[in-house]
Amino acid sequence: MSTTSNYFHLHLISDSTGETLITVARAVAAQYTNVIPVEHVYPLVRSQKQLDRVLTEIEEAPGIVLFTLLEKDLVSKLQTKCQEINIPSLSIIGPVMQLFQAYLGAPTSGRVGAQHTLNAEYFKRIDALNYTMLHDDGQHVEGLDEADVILVGVSRTSKTPTSIYLANRGIRTANVPLVQGIPIPHQLEILTKPLVVSLHATPERLIQVRQNRLLSMGDRDNDTYIDRQAVADEVAFARRLCAKFNWAQLDVTRRSIEETAAAVMKLFSDRQRQRLPE
Repeated sequence: MSTTSNYFHLHLISDSTGETLITVARAVAAQYTNVIPVEHVYPLVRSQKQLDRVLTEIEEAPGIVLFTLLEKDLVSKLQTKCQEINIPSLSIIGPVMQLFQAYLGAPTSGRVGAQHTLNAEYFKRIDALNYTMLHDDGQHVEGLDEADVILVGVSRTSKTPTSIYLANRGIRTANVPLVQGIPIPHQLEILTKPLVVSLHATPERLIQVRQNRLLSMGDRDNDTYIDRQAVADEVAFARRLCAKFNWAQLDVTRRSIEETAAAVMKLFSDRQRQRLPE
């Protein structure tokens, strides 16, 4: 690849959905801020004919090739072609599978898309998503005690996207906004089962996010929503409630949604372990 280029082609070939490839590739590509990957995603590649079409596109736009293919003939053909046109290729799951096989002393099943089987874990995630969508933004508070986790916080602390991310991990998550001057639902005061996590951010960060939100909505007249003192008062109000009810606290000022969710999952896991002896 020329060092003067500011982009490169990234071919992601999978015999399943391609989610694993995309996640890994983007995590690595994010470390290279001066170059931009042009993604070519090829899911459900399970035949020689399908692979032939992929190889044609790779030849027209050479770049890095990452794949998660289990069929040995397809892997062999792909690697041979990449060697012929002198481009790098790598199996993302191959080395991991070899490590598992060496340690476990057992062969793999070779079952394509095995991680997407409709099992109990799958239906648990669907149930969690349904619950979370129904209990978003303070809706249906009568069902809060059925949650695994409840996120509370003032406006723009990423409650909804974090809730959805957690639900995708099978954690039934509700979220309730904290609004100064409006009493919190009484259910929040008497809960015993769910883990309540209060999400906080600095006033400066909240103002920045809220300003962007107002601009996207074309609303330029909501001064109170971004007033420095008003926002600081909201943050102080949320922290007082947190102290009063002994909720777990999490500062999301510099956290991505994924990082916030990971921190919540750790709090949830720690709490579950503490309750095991009961």
